[in-house]
Amino acid sequence: MAGQWVDRWREGRIGFHRSQVHPALMQYWPLLGARPGTKVLVPLCGKSLDMRWLARHDHPVLGIELAEEAIEQFVAEGTGEISRYRQEPFAVCRQGSVELWCGDFFHFHIEQAAEIGAFYDRGALIALPPATRQRYAFHLGQLTPPGARGLLISLVRAPGDEGGGPPFSVTADEVRELFEPNFLVTHLEDGQPEEGSGFRESVWALVRRGPAV
Repeated sequence: MAGQWVDRWREGRIGFHRSQVHPALMQYWPLLGARPGTKVLVPLCGKSLDMRWLARHDHPVLGIELAEEAIEQFVAEGTGEISRYRQEPFAVCRQGSVELWCGDFFHFHIEQAAEIGAFYDRGALIALPPATRQRYAFHLGQLTPPGARGLLISLVRAPGDEGGGPPFSVTADEVRELFEPNFLVTHLEDGQPEEGSGFRESVWALVRRGPAV
């Protein structure tokens, strides 16, 4: 799976990349209650412009991405000085208030997530096959402290096409099953089917359970 993902970036097969900031992020993020200055974790971030939007709205961003090509494209398309360093086992590239960690999300540990207070997932859950999604939800719960706010965007495919992917179809029932053990889960909206694809996105607000909630 990891090799296929890297190959897609190398070959330019990135139809999942949006050329504009996701409208659900702009609409719902201000309602989550994540304070300015809160560091936002973006798993499987690609070169999403959503990270720049979060940075413009006073959030340091920590994106994790397996494909080095995605990270290099992100900083090449941006402005500002680039710094590079290592946080083993990750190579880190920083531009402005956006840090991009190149490596496997599952190798990112709680000690490295000490400053994380919020998260945004538009492309991580739906990029993972069913067998990996439970592991992902559990790991995200480990990385986020009680009270951390997050915005999740899932999708379902058109009838008859549910087995394809990535992106994979993730039903509302599965979202609740995956995340409710560790998060308060609120369904915000179901979008309209995307023209030409049949995808329909759903938007969720998540709050990490714990004493701070």
